[in-house]
Parts: sequence; structure tokens; C-alpha cells
Amino acid sequence: MLKVDQRDPAALPRLLLIGMALLVLWPGVHLSELNPAVLWQADNRQQMAAFVGAFWPPAHDAEFLALLFDATLQTLAVATAGLCLALLPAIPASLLASRALSLSAASQGGRPRPLAQLARWPVRGVLIFLRSVPEIVWALLFVRAVGLGPTAGVLAIAITYSGMLGKVYAEIFESVDQRPAHALLQAGSGRLVAFCYGILPSAMAELVSYTVYRWECAVRASVVMGFVGAGGLGQQIDLSMRMFDGAQVASMLLAFLVLVMLADGLSRLLRGRLA
Repeated sequence: MLKVDQRDPAALPRLLLIGMALLVLWPGVHLSELNPAVLWQADNRQQMAAFVGAFWPPAHDAEFLALLFDATLQTLAVATAGLCLALLPAIPASLLASRALSLSAASQGGRPRPLAQLARWPVRGVLIFLRSVPEIVWALLFVRAVGLGPTAGVLAIAITYSGMLGKVYAEIFESVDQRPAHALLQAGSGRLVAFCYGILPSAMAELVSYTVYRWECAVRASVVMGFVGAGGLGQQIDLSMRMFDGAQVASMLLAFLVLVMLADGLSRLLRGRLA
């Protein structure tokens, strides 16, 4: 009988990768001063238990529920308006940063000329700058400029998310099959026609899925920015926590959970329709 070698040929590379990961992880854990043991100390356990216990039962009186409904609508409005404003610069920037519609790439088998590739770097640099600054920093800046309220949150989301959307959109355009678009460009069609008929049909499902995901992230970001005065659920959570009203905080966290679940369901529905 033939003997079958049971050894995994990829075992050594995997062990080396695991060893390298541990070497990288250990300094990070040390520098971050991570110490999970403090969670099990008696005083800390009692404080956490008292804090969590104050969340039950959630507040449900009519006056508070009306306030919660208004704050939830404001959070949705901030996230949606911010994302819509972010799309305005993100879509043209993604087309400029992507090589999917490059005429030189269409004529040279998908390889753009170095000069054409270099011309895209300024757009990519702007996108990097926009997404490198956290939205809460922009929110702090706009709160000082326009005052407390949802306007600061909308502008902060619009600026940061335009960089995120533009970068990912460009990568999606480059990841799909570009041969239909290149064929249209070689046949003499314009870039807009090549994009609409050669790139967009293949990329639509992924674009919609990522856009809905970013809208979900915008909802979370609007809640976080509420802590610096940008309105919505975050500002109400901050006020309730300052008053040590855990019941109100629990109700608002449940409302936030429902929003995230709705965003997830919407993403699945749209992907199913576009698949």
C-alpha cells in the first residue's frame, strides 16, 4: 500500500505567521497597558453591577417617549443628511481616483500610463486627508463655528464620509470586470456612458451594500457626536448620564439598537433585490 504523507506542507509558514503575529501583538498589549484582571476586582465588580442595575427597567413614561422619538428622528436626519452630502463630492472623486475609466488603460490592456496614474494622486491625497481626521474632531470644530445642534453633526459626517466613500467606491470600480467599459471606450463612447453601462451594473450591489453600511456607521457616529453637542440621541444620552438616570439611557440604547437592526435589514433587502 502506498503511504500517504500526512504532514501539512503549509504548517511551517502558518507557524511562522502565528509567531510573527504574537511578536507584534505582545508589544501592543504592553504599550496599551491592558490588564483585564482589574475587571474582576471586588470594588470594580460592585461598581459595574450598580451601574448596570440602574438601567432596569427602561424608562417608558409618555413624556420621555415623546422626547426619545424626537431625538431618534433627529439622529436619523443627521446621519441621512450627512451621508447624502458626502455623496456629492465622493462620487466624482471616486471616478477621478479610479483607473477603471482610464483611456490609456483601455488601449493598453488595463495598464494605465504612469503619467495618468500620477494625475490621480492629488485626488487620492484629498480623500486620505478627509477620512484621516475623525468626525468627532470636525464636530468639535463646527460646534464652535455654528453652535450647538445637529448642523455640526451633519457637516462633520459629510466631510469625513466623503473621503471614506470616495476611496471605497474607487476600489469597487477597479475590482469589477472592466472589459465591458474598455470595449465601450475603444468603440468611441464617452466615459460617462462607459461607466453607466460597463461598470455600474456589475458594481451596483456592492455599492449599495457599502453605502447602507456607511449609513449605519453614520447613525452610530451621530450618536457619538451628540456627546459634544451635535444633537440627537447622543446629546440626550449625555444629559441622562450626567443626571445618573440609567433608565432613560437604557431606553435610548434600545432605540439605537432598533436603528442598527433596521439598517442591517435594509442592507439585506437591497442586496437581495440587486443580486
